[in-house]
Amino acid sequence: MSSESIVYGCIKELILPDKNTQRRESNRRALNDLPSVEQWPFLYKEMFAAPEHGFTLDGIQTEVTHFGASYFGVEYEWRGWIDSFEALLEKMYWVSAVVHLETDLNGLHTFTWEANDESHTPGQPLSQTRCEWSRESAVF
Repeated sequence: MSSESIVYGCIKELILPDKNTQRRESNRRALNDLPSVEQWPFLYKEMFAAPEHGFTLDGIQTEVTHFGASYFGVEYEWRGWIDSFEALLEKMYWVSAVVHLETDLNGLHTFTWEANDESHTPGQPLSQTRCEWSRESAVF
């Protein structure tokens, strides 16, 4: 039986006209500093997609960086994946983040982080965030 796991989600950040360039550049740097997929890390830069520099629609308040990857049984190493993701979040500006883990055997799990303040800033400890876990029945 296959043990494929799919991980996907997004990181949301406020668009603040007076601070947006600095925050975007800092977040892009954090993503670009990730290793490449060839190094087989839990997180790698190719799995993330962020809006291009300067791309903003009128009235839009949130910038969304999305990500996704397929793994072989990542749920067996999930603590390592979460540790890597939280290390990335510590380096970024963000308001909230959500990770979905779909497994063939254990269904769908959803993890959510929300900043207590207006936005998380790099270097701020994650102990000031909330993490939730939920499980849905397998539909496979």
